[in-house]
Amino acid sequence: MLLVTAAQMQRLDRRTIEEFAIPGLILMENAGRGVCDLIHRHFAARLHQGVTVLAGPGNNGGDGFVIARHLHQAGVKVKILALVSGEKFKGDALTNYGILKKLGLPIAECLDSASLSAVSGPIKRSGLIVDAIFGTGLTREVTGRFARSIEMANEGPAPIMAVDIPSGLSADTGRPLGTTIRADITATMALAKIGLVLHPGADYVGDLHVVEIGIPRSAINEAGIKTELFDEESFRTVLRPRPATGHKGTFGHILILAGSEGKTGAAALSAHGALRSGAGLVTLGCPSGIQPVLAQKLTEAMVEGLPETRSGTLSREAMPVIESMLEKREALAMGPGLGLGRETRALACQLIEAVPVPAVVDADALTALGTDYGPVRRAKGPRVLTPHPGEMARLLGCTTAEVQHDRMAAALSLAHSSGAIVVLKGARTVIAAPDGKISINSTGNPGMGAGGMGDTLTGIIGGLLAQGYAAWDAARISVFVHGRAADQMAKLRGNWGYLASEVADWIPHLWSQ
Repeated sequence: MLLVTAAQMQRLDRRTIEEFAIPGLILMENAGRGVCDLIHRHFAARLHQGVTVLAGPGNNGGDGFVIARHLHQAGVKVKILALVSGEKFKGDALTNYGILKKLGLPIAECLDSASLSAVSGPIKRSGLIVDAIFGTGLTREVTGRFARSIEMANEGPAPIMAVDIPSGLSADTGRPLGTTIRADITATMALAKIGLVLHPGADYVGDLHVVEIGIPRSAINEAGIKTELFDEESFRTVLRPRPATGHKGTFGHILILAGSEGKTGAAALSAHGALRSGAGLVTLGCPSGIQPVLAQKLTEAMVEGLPETRSGTLSREAMPVIESMLEKREALAMGPGLGLGRETRALACQLIEAVPVPAVVDADALTALGTDYGPVRRAKGPRVLTPHPGEMARLLGCTTAEVQHDRMAAALSLAHSSGAIVVLKGARTVIAAPDGKISINSTGNPGMGAGGMGDTLTGIIGGLLAQGYAAWDAARISVFVHGRAADQMAKLRGNWGYLASEVADWIPHLWSQ
């Protein structure tokens, strides 16, 4: 699903009207009719109680007038509360305001808090509230009567249908601009807006539906939109079928470098994730001292002991051995539980730069980079970096709060600077590419906030790289399937307390689905 900013959507609207000669009045009509279809589909049992339409200034209010007309024509009792006086409406919104007047529909002007209080009873008794107050152009905090109307809608028992975007929500960042509608359903026009899928905005949207309003497909294709929501439709498009004649050699051999004394679990979970990804062969390279432990933990993976330091982490002497191993492997995953000794950090940076196969870099291998992206920029093969917000903050030299304030900007910054695919983990994981593409993942839940989840994801990404997926596709598919497996685990086991290994074990069900 493509995602746009408010400015991109405005340009598409303008081009549709000016270059394709499709009048704005038709776009508004299509929008209102599409929302009405959703209303009849989802709220038919409540329509006998009537509908209240909250109409604000601008075209969002105009959409509300079209919705009111279609509901009226269908025999639904509609109450229209205009939050600006009639002479304030312009263009297509004014045209639809005039149509309602000629049809004899009463429009109550609520221009202050007192007039809103006078209609509080009908609002509370409505079967549905249609929020057509503000659209995607809102950039300043909601105050006055507009804020009060939103509060009244939120306080009432009736469900809320938001038109295009919940009023009070930033279309670009998903941040509330003061008081914000909490919708049960949001019907967004033509294309979903970025703020509808990012947190905290996603918490205000309810069920999201995209309404087709007539923007030409060619205009959308030519708009250079680089942001998407990676959903099930995207997943099915990118995932390749496995050939019936395939064998373990067909599906790639991955080398994982992970683990140190006391951190065997991270290494084992990475290997487990790679196995569940469908990789044909998995070899785990670890310090020789823990090789017996990991060999016992892992039945289906091969475990190779490598030269280690006195502290039980991989030493630089392992470099030629690793290079030799990679001559017959298709991908590398490194970092989980690797350790942060000086020699091990130096080895990690050397590997990031030198190995020619695609590699996913996580955890301690990311920390080894510090703020120096040179090894990644000079890398001889594709790289996928998978930081959590704290690791991202260290890589960018900023605070975790700054990362979380604008996760898309943080991911893009690292992708541009490093030349790698970046997976910024967390709620609505963001995947960014050096060319400016952004994919926002649609799956996952708070139960994933537990140890080992990231280690498993590293193995899954590496496993898909070994199977020949491009780094961009391997990252998107892995994040999606990992989150979807966790969503299904939450349904089976409850919202938290399930394990990273259990999530990995559910992934084969998703491949088959």
